[in-house]
Amino acid sequence: MKAIILCGGEGTRLRPYTYNIPKPMLRLGNRPILEFVLLNLKRYGVKDFILTVGYLHDKILDYFGDGSKFGINIEYLVEDEKLNTAGSVLGAKDKLKDTFFVGMGDHITAINVDEMLKFHKQKGNLVTMALKMQGTPMEYGIVSMNDDDLTISTFLEKPILSNLINAGIYILEPEIFDYVKPKDDFAKDVFPRLLEKGKGISGYKFTEYWADIGRIHDYETMNAIMSVIELSLALKEDDLKTGKKGHI
Repeated sequence: MKAIILCGGEGTRLRPYTYNIPKPMLRLGNRPILEFVLLNLKRYGVKDFILTVGYLHDKILDYFGDGSKFGINIEYLVEDEKLNTAGSVLGAKDKLKDTFFVGMGDHITAINVDEMLKFHKQKGNLVTMALKMQGTPMEYGIVSMNDDDLTISTFLEKPILSNLINAGIYILEPEIFDYVKPKDDFAKDVFPRLLEKGKGISGYKFTEYWADIGRIHDYETMNAIMSVIELSLALKEDDLKTGKKGHI
């Protein structure tokens, strides 16, 4: 199964970090975000990648090249103009003749691709969308009232509202291109179009780790965590070499 990873965005919400580097190339510890994305897919046997790139794309090409140093194969689609998610994938239409994977170059996840693919094949729809349960804390208490006597029936103090969200991870059949127009977005254009035409979209609920590194706070928090992990691993490796026990 080939994988298309979308890497063309400008990362405006992460400025000033992204003034001189594309968001997928921001470092988490010693590696760019995109490297984590590719290596997780490699764990599940995905070796052939197409990266859609645009903004400051030379930095991605210089680091990853043809992918051989990572044990994978990488091709690039360079966007001359800003395209949305589906529009950027449309350029790879001739290269995708079988079931393929689409993911984001700035999302960190440990999703089990094998299980998602198995689910996709069982359901038999053109699209399987990965869904992650996310909670949003409310700032205030929520009250319900009886309409008859205007008494309070329930009261929840600052509840967490949970919803299944679109994680931006898809498994698609090549027939999807029959429903894609240039500059389309998957979520805003293509998927609603499919539903209007009576085409099913499967929802794969997953519990593995997932994070969209979309804002400065998200990035700085994640980077701090990765720095601590890498320091811990480095100290443990030093202990093994020197025979010492337990810095951490």
